[in-house]
Amino acid sequence: MTLKASSHGQWSSKMGFILAAVGSAVGLGNIWKFPYMVGDSGGAAFVLVYLLCVFLIGMPILVAEWMIGRRGQHNPINSVVKVAEQNNRAKVWGLIGVAGTLGAWLILSFYSVIGGWALSYIGFSGAGDFSGISPEGAGELFSNFLGSPGTLLGWHTAFMALVVVIVAMGVSNGLERAAKLLMPALVLLLLVLVVYGITTPGFADAMAFMFQPDLTKLTGQTVLAALGHAFFTLSLGMGIMLAYGSYLGEDVNLLKTARTVVILDTVIALLAGMAIFPVVFTNGLDASAGPGLIFVTLPLAFGQMGAGSILGVLFFILLVFAALTSAMSLLEPVVELLEERTPMNRIGATLVAGIATWLLGIASVLSLNLWSELHLLPGMTVFDSLDYLTSKFMLPLTGLGAIVFLGWAMNQDSVLKELQLSGGQATAWQLASRYIAPIGVVIVFISSLFS
Repeated sequence: MTLKASSHGQWSSKMGFILAAVGSAVGLGNIWKFPYMVGDSGGAAFVLVYLLCVFLIGMPILVAEWMIGRRGQHNPINSVVKVAEQNNRAKVWGLIGVAGTLGAWLILSFYSVIGGWALSYIGFSGAGDFSGISPEGAGELFSNFLGSPGTLLGWHTAFMALVVVIVAMGVSNGLERAAKLLMPALVLLLLVLVVYGITTPGFADAMAFMFQPDLTKLTGQTVLAALGHAFFTLSLGMGIMLAYGSYLGEDVNLLKTARTVVILDTVIALLAGMAIFPVVFTNGLDASAGPGLIFVTLPLAFGQMGAGSILGVLFFILLVFAALTSAMSLLEPVVELLEERTPMNRIGATLVAGIATWLLGIASVLSLNLWSELHLLPGMTVFDSLDYLTSKFMLPLTGLGAIVFLGWAMNQDSVLKELQLSGGQATAWQLASRYIAPIGVVIVFISSLFS
């Protein structure tokens, strides 16, 4: 099939690309999951293991996806096929792009539902609904919200509409411009909340919870948790970085840029913990509440503060920004595929992809209420099933395929030349890309099946 090469956009600047890539990596998981894992799994010791994993496993896969995308200059599927043909390999490698694009679409369908929750909670906080609320009242507010299919559908629709508008504007005018606005705003909001946290009585306890090493907690499961989070936090295996790489020029140094993205992603995750946990410890709340920390526990804390409504609004705006930057990147692989392989232009492709995602998301909305007894997988609702299938199977296997393709199927001389590596650096790269990263992903995949 002939592809419309003329429709292919480019990032207008290196910084725009970096912010977009960081925005994709920084999502809902960074705001609550990473800080919780740090505190629950050994503090600074966990951070050290995480950083080792993200550089030895996550970064090589990130570079692999960018390189394949940049060489292919097309949607994830056709990029992999094109690079495979250039290296005299079978077209079946294109399944990496197929799995990644499908995974991104499935994830966005339920991710948008959660984004809708964050949007709605801006309104709840601004209206003073958290003021003086009891623990039972906070739980009831969230339960009643989830139990209303019409309300959930409305917020799911609003969130998807925002994503569609941004993505429809194109690579430089949409994705890049939104990233340049949202990422600095996200960091600014985080810093405001961190500064507030410093003034609270629980700040010292929060910092000890996050950063005081406890080597006794560094068990095998802790290391595996760090390994898994390092992989998933960078938006790997979703076709996103294949698509983003296809908009890259030859002047971008992939290794240096990947290092920048990894560092920024980690710093923002740590800032999120520094913003959240002082509030938690000051109010004597449960730091291990997971998703409930955001939608039940924190509203309870905001309701007891003098300026709680303002802080609550800021926090949930922050959450929406984080969700948006990830959501627009999840839609991009599907849009790029439709734009190149159908007669549709950018706007048409985005509308079709957005509507298809929205329609699938309705199943996740209903699974929280009217369809709660409908199980796609044993004991799992539609929402839970989609999360399980993508996180446990599709993402790790797609990421594994990308790094194996780069390390074993592509010409290594050309790879090293493109990365500007030689001598000891080249040896270290090949050790990481051909052995450490693939083995690490296999360990995560197998262990996750039994967790």
